Amino acid sequence: MLKFFRKIRKELIAEKKVSNYLLYAIGEIVLVVIGILIALAINNANEDSIKNKKEQAYLVGLKSEFGISKLKLEELIRVNKVSYEAAQDIVHLMDNEENPSEKELSKLFIDAFASDIFFNPNNSLLFEMINSGSLKDISNDTLRIRLTNWVATLDDITNQEKFLGEQRTNIVNWFRTAGYSIRTILDYTGMSSQLGIQKENEPTSNLSALKSIAFENNILLFIITSQSTENEHYDPLMKSLDEILSLLDSEIKE
Repeated sequence: MLKFFRKIRKELIAEKKVSNYLLYAIGEIVLVVIGILIALAINNANEDSIKNKKEQAYLVGLKSEFGISKLKLEELIRVNKVSYEAAQDIVHLMDNEENPSEKELSKLFIDAFASDIFFNPNNSLLFEMINSGSLKDISNDTLRIRLTNWVATLDDITNQEKFLGEQRTNIVNWFRTAGYSIRTILDYTGMSSQLGIQKENEPTSNLSALKSIAFENNILLFIITSQSTENEHYDPLMKSLDEILSLLDSEIKE
């Protein structure tokens, strides 16, 4: 095609047809520009296709991660609820005139204070995207902001869980003092045999703790902190998690 136009150009120059030559030159420029635009369009289309495939891969991966994190958070909320409800039962026992059995108190103690409450979400892909600058590949502005805020929210959750852990430690430490026995709790809940420890013939009673105002104060602080963790941190976190999953679903192309 170019050879054909060059031949025409030479003939026009030879015949000194200036006006026709100018028209030809303009036409040749237009063809070159059109060719460049077509090449750029094809290149942009290829780049958009690659970018879209990359974004979709990220979206699918994030959906999987946040789906697992939701299951973990649901289980954590359940365990935390069991924990503070058992602590509430201990307070109720302190209000009763009749002492409960050593076995009942020991079981409630394990249910209330044996489990650490710690949210460990699956964020490997999200952190990789943030560290590599790939978060910008998420085209949905709202989703991108939600993902950024999610990381900041986790720091707040960690601080709250640390405070809750301190309240739990205060209560456990109470049974390390003279007159109380952690081993009694292990014996009556069957955990001694699991640990390979022989039961005591005459276990020390922990029932006197139910008469202690200081012990009650520690449990009440634990209950307050546990419920605050659920209502002011875990519940909003679950809402945020559901919103992120909803946005991911809306952006993923089946």
